[in-house]
Amino acid sequence: MMVEDRASDAVISWNDDGTAFVVWQPAEFARDLLPTLFKHSNFSSFVRQLNTYGFHKVATNRWEFSNERFRKGERDQLCEIRRRKAPSSTGKHQPNAQAATSDHSDNDEQRSLSTSSSEITSLVDENMRLKRENDALSSELAMVKRKCQKLVDMVAVCGESRLKREKRPTEDGGRGLKLFGVRMEVGREREEMKRVLVSQSCKII
Repeated sequence: MMVEDRASDAVISWNDDGTAFVVWQPAEFARDLLPTLFKHSNFSSFVRQLNTYGFHKVATNRWEFSNERFRKGERDQLCEIRRRKAPSSTGKHQPNAQAATSDHSDNDEQRSLSTSSSEITSLVDENMRLKRENDALSSELAMVKRKCQKLVDMVAVCGESRLKREKRPTEDGGRGLKLFGVRMEVGREREEMKRVLVSQSCKII
């Protein structure tokens, strides 16, 4: 084993108690020693492969790896070092679970979009209904304004007509017949005006 080769101790060797090995010079190790055992010279790939066989990095300040079956002078334990098993069936089903979760999320999103679309449609319909009611009220208000204006005009005409009649001289020299000090023509004029107002009001309504 290269870890026991004294010639490469400056690059890789056992630690002090022989429970782990240390790669002292990762660059030189990858360049000079890895190609003699593997078909690559990638130190990161070497570390991943160690993890696959149960080795763990046990120091933070150097590349020191340990495995309970890999001990200095205990070659008989090397046959116990095996590649770790593939992920369990639970792990295999994980993509399906993720897919199911994704489908569920998609369904929730579709339902949310459908709900939002329905709400928007309802709001649009309500807005159109209110607009129609507003237009109808505006038309009715305009019609009432026209009727009021006609009524005002009619009152003005009747007032002018009354003034003209009051200024017109009577057949008896302007005196006319009086009852209790009131000219009888005034009473008739008032009755006539009432009839005109009632008649015109009926026409407007």
